[in-house]
Parts: sequence; C-alpha cells; structure tokens
Amino acid sequence: MKLRSVRKILSAFAGVLAIVLFGSSSLFAQYSQTPAAPAPADKSAAPGAASTTPATPKVDPQEEADYKTFFELKPEENDKRIDLGTTFVVKYPDSRYDEAVYSQLTVAEYKKQEYDKMYADANKAVALNPDDVTVLIITGWVLPHTYNADDPQADAKLDKAEKFEKHALEILPTMQKPAAMTSMTDDQFAKAKIEYESQAHSGLGLVYFRKQNYDGAVVELSKGVSTASSPDPTDYYVLGVSYGHLDRFPEAADAYTKCAAIPGGLQARCKQQADDAKQKAASKPAPPK
Repeated sequence: MKLRSVRKILSAFAGVLAIVLFGSSSLFAQYSQTPAAPAPADKSAAPGAASTTPATPKVDPQEEADYKTFFELKPEENDKRIDLGTTFVVKYPDSRYDEAVYSQLTVAEYKKQEYDKMYADANKAVALNPDDVTVLIITGWVLPHTYNADDPQADAKLDKAEKFEKHALEILPTMQKPAAMTSMTDDQFAKAKIEYESQAHSGLGLVYFRKQNYDGAVVELSKGVSTASSPDPTDYYVLGVSYGHLDRFPEAADAYTKCAAIPGGLQARCKQQADDAKQKAASKPAPPK
C-alpha cells in the first residue's frame, strides 16, 4: 500500500479521534498541572522572630479569581476555555498558573482542530514544564497524524514528536498522584497512567511508521493496542500496513481483522485488507522473525 494513501486515511481520522483519545485527559491535566495554593504565613512564630515559612509570592486577588473561573470551566466548554486562557496569559505573563493554562489550551485547541495554535501553546507549556505528560503525549500523537511530507519542517516535526513521546514514557512509570487530585482514586490514577502510556506508544509507533522504520512501528503500535481500553482502529490499520512491509502477512491479517471488528469508517477497508493479507500469507511463506 502506498504511503500517500495511508496519509490521507490518518489525516481524515485524526480529528475524529480527538474526544475518544483525550476526552478525559483534560481532567487529568487539570488536576496534575494545577499549582498548589500559596502557603499561609507562620503565625506561631514569636513576635519579632524570623519566620520559618518560605516567603510566598504576593497574591493578586483578581488573578486568583480569573484563574478560578478558567479552572472551573466544564470539559466541553472549549471555546470559552480558549478565549479565557488566551486572555489570561496575556494579562498575567508571569503568573504561576501560566503553565497550567497553556496545558489546557493545548488540549482545547486540539479538540477544535486548531493545530497551529495548539503547537504554539504546547511549546510554551513544555518550556515552562518539560515534564507535562499531557502536552508531551498529545503533541507527539498529533504531529505524525497531521504529517505532510511536502512540509519543509516535516522531518523536524517527526523528530520532535519522537522526543516528546519517549520523554513521556520515561516519566510515566514513576509518576505519583499529586495531592491536589482528591477526586481521583489511586486505582483511577493507575488506569489513567496506563491509558497515557498506550497513547504515547501509539504516537511513537506512527512516528516510526512515517520514518519507514516498520520494525519500530510494529513494536510500539503493538504495545499501544495491547493496553488501550478502547484501541484506536487506525493503530491496527497502520500495524497491518507495517506488517505488510515486513512480509509478515499472517500478523498483518490479524491486525486488519481487529481493525475491521471496531465500528467506524475503517471497517470495510480493513476487511478487504485482511482478506488480501490472508491470500498473500497462503501463497508466500512468512519470513523468520
């Protein structure tokens, strides 16, 4: 199968999968990236004695109120989130909340498919917090899905996506639940981490596919679909294409069959590809792994 036809399919499905893949991630990001409230002054110290509590930045009541309004927006209020968030970072360019705002802007702009804005705000979020796993994973996933071989920056974007996903996968195993996430149980947090890892492997697998590293694509996409609660049919589709490039037709047929079992626009195509792969598997022995 030609890479150009695969690119069209992936581009068509990138926006459709926005809510499926990251619908709950914004809530995770909202709590994990929220700065802790300023510590109260130490009132127990004797008069005239040096305080043992570290000095805290001066609190601007209006800034706190504006961030509270932004923070309490409902998950579906993406237009309002983009409007209030953009206004906030301009009004308070040195706020301790800016990274959290940029992080949520990245997710909201992704859901609106405003990719140029999303990339710009993602860069700002990562500049303030290189370990923002939500921004790392979502950006690393979108870049290869919206890949354009004619873009002069195409290779650089793939390298960036690879770097982001690898760093996220380094962080996630030791990531602890922040104290502020009181509404999420330890079990829910553990499951969220598994989903994040699945999405990171999905993005990294597609990066390798774009780079025509089909062995790497097979490894990463296989990890992605194996732990996803709702596997992405495009992952199975690209996994099938990757196996095909490696002449591993039985595995290709299996991947396409799993893709065809998921309701959606890829079902008919995957069924046809599965039949084709089975025919090739029957007529040509599989190479040694």
